[in-house]
This record gives sequence, structure tokens and C-alpha cells, in this order.
Amino acid sequence: MSELPNNSPASDERWARDTLSTLALAAITEQRRARRWSIFFKLLFFAYLVTLLILVWPDDVGSGAVSAKKHTALVRVEGLIASSTEASAKNVIEALRKAFKDEKTAGVIIEINSPGGSPVQAGEIYDEIRKLRQQYPKMPVHAVASDVCASGGYYIAAAAQKIHANRASIIGSIGVRMDSFGFTDAMNKLGVERRAYTAGDSKDFLDPFKPVNPAEVQHLQGMLDAIHRQFIAAVKEGRGERLPDNPQLFSGLMWTGEQSVGLGLVDALGSSRSVAEEIIGEKTLVDYTKHSRLVDRLFDGAQSQLGAVLRQALRLDEGVQWR
Repeated sequence: MSELPNNSPASDERWARDTLSTLALAAITEQRRARRWSIFFKLLFFAYLVTLLILVWPDDVGSGAVSAKKHTALVRVEGLIASSTEASAKNVIEALRKAFKDEKTAGVIIEINSPGGSPVQAGEIYDEIRKLRQQYPKMPVHAVASDVCASGGYYIAAAAQKIHANRASIIGSIGVRMDSFGFTDAMNKLGVERRAYTAGDSKDFLDPFKPVNPAEVQHLQGMLDAIHRQFIAAVKEGRGERLPDNPQLFSGLMWTGEQSVGLGLVDALGSSRSVAEEIIGEKTLVDYTKHSRLVDRLFDGAQSQLGAVLRQALRLDEGVQWR
């Protein structure tokens, strides 16, 4: 079969078809490229709006700083009590002051879900609650234990007029602990030589890379005992005659909420909602808890997760803990 001449009608038709196909393909490619750029700029604009929202989000969002009607104020103490957490003395005290100051507040509930933490932070919150109770003598103040109200968490609860808990809440752990490790054998096996230069005989106090010094352990035990006595005194001051003469209460043991009622550690079973409605008489709960800014929580949370795991594993930043 002979080929068609270039100027034949069939050749012109094929050329036109190929040209149209090329143009259509180019148009489709251009549309796809334009669609990709459109999606990219939409995503970029959305990310910009989210970032802007995070940066301008107020510190006290979600708090009940202003309420138009009578209500029960709620202040949460959640998680580890430490200067770097939301349950820091600074945050909790600021929320408490706002709650007490509001003329629409009929009563204050301190809802605690914490295993404890820093004695200093817990002590400052305890002192502030006692101070506010003296400043506002007619204001009902109740502590409500959630899942856990132990150690430093219970220390805070003891400052309230009454303590309530769920029957399955974990209550107690009135004691003090400090953790450490010893790496001397591991260093010897690895052939690692410890080189530490100090000024002061006890500057390397409790160094985990040197053998245990009985004198240092004795000194540390004296510190822990002193803090424990402070803890016991505060709990006795807060609970008064409701506590029986039972040394086991201050041994570091924990009990359920139901058991704690019989031991004098808890006054009654109940929740924040039941206390607000049945005891304070205002079922409307307004949360005054101070939360970190979204931007702080996002960036701090992302960068601190690995560090927190390592610090927890090595006990590098715990210090003395009420846990």
C-alpha cells in the first residue's frame, strides 16, 4: 500500500487531529498546574490563619473571669504540680483569686486530679487557699478529688473546708520521696573514669557516679523528714479533729475514696457537679482554670516530650517530690 501524499485530505485530517490532541493535552497540563498552585496557596493561606489564631489566642480563654449570673467557680489542679506545668502555683493562685473576687461566685470548688509534685508549689497553693478563706470568710470552699488526689495534690485539698471524692478515687500518699541512681559499677565495666572538680566538700552531694556516702544519705534523710513534718502539720491544720490518731495516715499509703471517708481524709463522696448543686446551691459551673496559650502548648509540648521522657528516666530534675 502506497503512502498518502503529504497534501492529501487524509494527511491534513491526521495533522489536524494530532494538533488538537497536542493542544488539548497542553490545556489539561496547564489546568492541572494551575489547580496545584491554587491548592498550594489555599493551604498556605489556611496555615497563615491558623498561625495567626494561635498567636493572638488569649491566655485566659475558657476561664470564667466574667459571668453574668450566680455560679459555682471551678478551679482545676490537673497533672504534675510544678513551676513549669499548668498546675503551677502561679496559674492556680491566679485562677483562685479571680474566682473569689467575682461577686457572682457563690462558692469555689477546687477539682484535683494530681499525683503530687513540688512541695514548694503545693505549699504556696495551700497557703493561698487558707489566706483567701480568711479574706472571704463567707465563701464556701470545697475540694473534689477526681481520679487521683495524692501527696501534693492532697496537701492542696487539705486547705479546703471539706474534701469530696469518688468512691474509687485514689487518696493519700502523705509522704516525701527523692529518687536517684548509682552508676559506679557500670562505669567500672565500661572503663569510664569519673572526673569532677569541686570547691566545697559536699558540692558533689549525691553524685550518682560515686559510691554511696552514709553521711550524705543521713543528711538527705534529715531533709526529707523535715519536709514530711511540714506536710503532716499542714494536713493536721487543715483537717483538724476530723483526723484520727493514726500514724498510718502519714506513712505514704494510699486508699480509695470510700475508705478515706472512714479514715477522716475525705468528708463525703461526691463530684464537682453534685457539690455545686446540692451543697453550694448553684449548679452552674464556671471554669476559672488558667490554661497556657495555644502557641505555648503546641511548641512547648513538641519540644519537651523527648526531654521529659529522658528526665523522667534519669530523674534529673525531680528533686524532692510529694508523691
